[in-house]
Amino acid sequence: MDAERGPAHVQARRGRTRPAAVRAPAALGALALLLAGCASMPDSGEIRQVQASQGVDSQVRVFGVPPADNASAADIVDGFLEAMTSDDPQLETARKYLTQEAAKNWKPGSAVTVLSSGLDRFPVQGTKEPEDTRWKVTGKKLATVDERSAYQPETGGVRYEEELQLVREKDQWRIATPPSSLVLSESDFQRIYKPVNKYYFAGGTLVADPVYVRQRSDPDSRMDPTTQTVQSLLAGPSKWLAPVVTSSFPTGTELRAGTKSLSYDGQNTLRVPLNDKAKNVAQPQCQKMATQLLYTIRDLTASRLDRVELLRPDGKTSLCWVTRTAAVALANPAQSPEHQYYVDKDSRLVRMSLNVKAEDQQQDKPELVPGPLATATGFKVGSAAVTYDEKRAAVVSDDGHGLYVVTMTTAGPMPQPVPLPAGRTGKLTAPSWDTHGDLWIADLDPQNQGLWRVPGGTGTPQKVDVAGLDGGRITALKASPDGVRIALLVEKDGSRKNLYTGRIERPDGRADASPVSVRELRPAAPQMADVMAMSWGPRARLLVVGRESGGVMQARYMLSDGSTAAASLPGASGLAGVATTEDEEKPVVAFSDEDGIVWLPPGAQWRTVAAGGRAPVYPG
Repeated sequence: MDAERGPAHVQARRGRTRPAAVRAPAALGALALLLAGCASMPDSGEIRQVQASQGVDSQVRVFGVPPADNASAADIVDGFLEAMTSDDPQLETARKYLTQEAAKNWKPGSAVTVLSSGLDRFPVQGTKEPEDTRWKVTGKKLATVDERSAYQPETGGVRYEEELQLVREKDQWRIATPPSSLVLSESDFQRIYKPVNKYYFAGGTLVADPVYVRQRSDPDSRMDPTTQTVQSLLAGPSKWLAPVVTSSFPTGTELRAGTKSLSYDGQNTLRVPLNDKAKNVAQPQCQKMATQLLYTIRDLTASRLDRVELLRPDGKTSLCWVTRTAAVALANPAQSPEHQYYVDKDSRLVRMSLNVKAEDQQQDKPELVPGPLATATGFKVGSAAVTYDEKRAAVVSDDGHGLYVVTMTTAGPMPQPVPLPAGRTGKLTAPSWDTHGDLWIADLDPQNQGLWRVPGGTGTPQKVDVAGLDGGRITALKASPDGVRIALLVEKDGSRKNLYTGRIERPDGRADASPVSVRELRPAAPQMADVMAMSWGPRARLLVVGRESGGVMQARYMLSDGSTAAASLPGASGLAGVATTEDEEKPVVAFSDEDGIVWLPPGAQWRTVAAGGRAPVYPG
């Protein structure tokens, strides 16, 4: 729909007409309500697809159109499916297509079913039932959004299928059994909802928990997007993340009753009134609560947020407050890296400091990393990972068989290799460090393949139990900066590679030699048929290089829940490796088959660092 042309019109079809939802720019206000689109409908009950507002701009508001008198059963079904996409308070128009009892009991706001396209709907003929009594709606399920607002992608072409029972009520067709959740096409979902990050603590570090909230006021609660997000934060983490994070808010903490809107004052302060469950918290805990809120709202808006203040139920008395600077100290984010690293054409580990504000000719030349790697004679590096403090490097030898942990602060001989199981003959993946100081690597040995963790980089290697591999082989990995997730590139069927994220579970929260496992693998790039490379980026996003089915190679940011977060990077067709970091001011560094090591300054095009080289990495 073109927002400048008023209401949307569904493609005309033969037969009687049915109402269509009115879509208009929000600025048109009441004028838009005077407009109504209509389209033709068939008298017979053949299978037909209902396409709901595909391509509609996110600034367009949708208003449902109520059922006409004596509307056919087909009109009622199609009108209801359209009305589910509306911005009507309490979805009032959609409820008009239901029986009085169904309208009263229908609670669709607790979940959303997202379909890759529109719904097919057709009547189901029964031997003892009159024509048009039952209608089946089907489609291809793309994802679900649960009661905690968490997005869960579906894979393998899962079908959505549900029956709607129609009855005659006051001599009009009405739906007696509506779907238990909202059912939206992908385009409608993207128009109505937007991704945000909630934040919870894992130990002393804040962890992003991606969820989806309404772009505008929620039809059920009438809360604005900021208030919806705060409410979701107070309700607790998503089910997937809950086993490894905690909330500082006491159980039962909610917004003060009646709160529908939260806004900033002139000093860029957000004041949040809470119920009495939080009235007796100690100041350190209260400041952690405010820190969770500040990071959560900071991700939601482009406006500057300098302070969050928590209020008692009276809405006036302060519980505590935290500034942006104080929140950073409490959040304990991974430190911003000083260098970028890669393996040069001579198989040596080098580092550089790319300055996004300088011209190409002003960049410092790459240099050998200090320590034993700079003086080792004949040692060749195949891949590497650097600790977050940039004091140690884990390197895999060029033949792929040896793993070494090498200091970068003092000179000396090369250390002995990490003692992985004897007798192994396969190669190792590139390693990765987590924020606990643990080293991760996968063994490609057909007889001993699996994921390994070296506690502290110096302890005895432990094989890590990974639930859900289903016979797949880990060919690449990257631990997340928050320390609770790991991205795994898994090869199945001999060649195809898919990306998954797993939850790292540490018994009792310890990062020592206690057993650690990876649980609940979930697709991290379900839209891509084959993934080549990945790296963790800002705010729990993954930069993924891959190819959609039948498509060209591209690099795209994905949220860790598997939903797309942003547009593709330009000119990514030749990329075979990428490196990015939590610091949004640092550039993307990549390996191109054609150009070697390249980097992408913000708002610019790719630039060449070195014609030879491979395996770029940031610390982590």
